[in-house]
Amino acid sequence: MGEPGSDGTGPDAAGAAGAAEQAAREQELTDRVVASFAGADDERLRTVMQALTRHLHAFLREVRLTEDEWNTGIEFLTAAGHITDDKRQEFILLSDVLGASMQTIAINNEAYANATEATVFGPFFVDDAPRIDNGGDIAAGAAGQPCWVEGTVTDTSGDPVPGARIEVWEADEDGFYDVQYGDDRTAGRAHLFTEADGGYRFWGTTPTPYPIPHDGPVGALLAASGRSPLRAAHLHFMVTAPGLRTLVTHIFVRGDELLDADSVFGVKDSLVMDFAEQPAGTPTPDGRAVEGTWSRTRFDIVLAPATSPAA
Repeated sequence: MGEPGSDGTGPDAAGAAGAAEQAAREQELTDRVVASFAGADDERLRTVMQALTRHLHAFLREVRLTEDEWNTGIEFLTAAGHITDDKRQEFILLSDVLGASMQTIAINNEAYANATEATVFGPFFVDDAPRIDNGGDIAAGAAGQPCWVEGTVTDTSGDPVPGARIEVWEADEDGFYDVQYGDDRTAGRAHLFTEADGGYRFWGTTPTPYPIPHDGPVGALLAASGRSPLRAAHLHFMVTAPGLRTLVTHIFVRGDELLDADSVFGVKDSLVMDFAEQPAGTPTPDGRAVEGTWSRTRFDIVLAPATSPAA
């Protein structure tokens, strides 16, 4: 007499048959949902939704998501929606901490010659920031050590880009953007234009590390995952010019301990700059009187063509 199950009818065989039947049922559902989008008139919508369905179902099947976990996920997304308003975008924060924002940026800003690298936009950009002249001060009362920022904007051939619009914004030394104060102040942000030689310059404040908003569901996720909400110190830029690819980026402070632990994965080596501290009494580039120490940095920006193949 053979061993139990050697004829393919024992418990092991039954278990294998059951697993195969379960897998077939799960795959059949995935196939039906994918097929449901086949009639979409928009080809891109069809491609995106069918791929999303395949990957989402694969994730659910891989982790064997429980119904309780599914409910927790729905509650998390609902909470993210409730805390989002015209000054706070929790879904951008979620995208940021999952690395989805940086991956999308990498896909859409293909490497081209010596063009400056892009990084995350962040949730605190505001349209219609005040205009300043070159050499002006974006701080407008924001607390922090004064910082002189200068550089040029050129194309990848090295030709200057006059009239490029540069939007700049940053947190104050306490780690808050103006919109987080809730008193309608405008500080730590402005826009200016490059001169005929592509040059630009302005006063701001020396960037300092700060946490992304972590009093909501994204913060709870980070805490549960043992991750810090802190961002490496940085200064935001958005640069636009006709015929050239819009650049959204920021620069980081060399020596910052958070460069390897930025909560939104935004740091790139090419964007790490020296912010040289100047002793009290050091003459400033424009003759401005500064009490105490100040810093200075240079950021030369190179814009890729508006439509460009990878290179």
